[in-house]
Amino acid sequence: MELKPLTPQDYPDYKKYFKKQPYHLCAYSLSSIIAWQNSDYQAMAGIWKDTLIIAAEFRNNKSKRHLILPIAPPDVFPPEQLARIAEDLDYGEYWFVPQSYLDIHGRDKVEAYFDVEHHQGYDDYIYLTSDLTDLKGNKYSKKRNLIKQFERKYIETNQVELGPITANNLEECLEFLEKWCEERDCDANPEDDLACEKIAAINTLINMELYEVNTLMLRIDGVVSAFGVSAYLTSQMATLQYEKAYDKIKGLYQYFDNQCAKRLFNGYTYINKESDMGVEGLAKAKKSYHPIHIIESFRLIRK
Repeated sequence: MELKPLTPQDYPDYKKYFKKQPYHLCAYSLSSIIAWQNSDYQAMAGIWKDTLIIAAEFRNNKSKRHLILPIAPPDVFPPEQLARIAEDLDYGEYWFVPQSYLDIHGRDKVEAYFDVEHHQGYDDYIYLTSDLTDLKGNKYSKKRNLIKQFERKYIETNQVELGPITANNLEECLEFLEKWCEERDCDANPEDDLACEKIAAINTLINMELYEVNTLMLRIDGVVSAFGVSAYLTSQMATLQYEKAYDKIKGLYQYFDNQCAKRLFNGYTYINKESDMGVEGLAKAKKSYHPIHIIESFRLIRK
């Protein structure tokens, strides 16, 4: 089997493998797999016995080379088969292995072939869509208060415009992303997750129609001040791949997050807000929305 670089043009051919894929980590969203590429990292793919094999190659840090779990729904490959595939392809690790895989096969059986390590910073936060649309109860009272403050100042005075990202406003959204990243010094280290995420977001927006993602952007007084992108993961769960809003505008993030839940996740029971990438502030923000579950992510290191 030969692995070839994944490109946006591969999306239509490979999306059928993801329609019923069983894993709930955001790493198993095809649009995300293709978009998260940069000068150091390249996703690779190949077909083996009606199974999609995906690997990650790194130009500068070869120790990061890895596979993710094979995509062959409804099959979930046992650990002995994972070990054979990794050996045949000369990869030492699988990344983004959800707890559910260990539960299905038993940790003892997995550990007969792999060392199992928690992948710190890459656990995904899962929410009920209804929790984030309704914001009911005392635990969301601060969120509701901030939303009301934002509505009084900006909504009631007709200063806000909401709508999908289109070819006509794409350039404005990219300019907003650049300013948002400048505030956080995203580009300080090009190998940092924030810098990589910026490139992934740009790749996704440029190919948003091809990737079939859902989008939302918000203007205040005609200026783009927030945008969000969601993507299919399973029949019951979609991911909030990107959600950016200016911090300096009080209540904007809370208002926009609520609008994303209402507008981007119709028909989905669950929202996957992805990982916190080990960023303390991001972890705090995600926990403040009271996830119903945190899906642990593991590395399997071939023995």
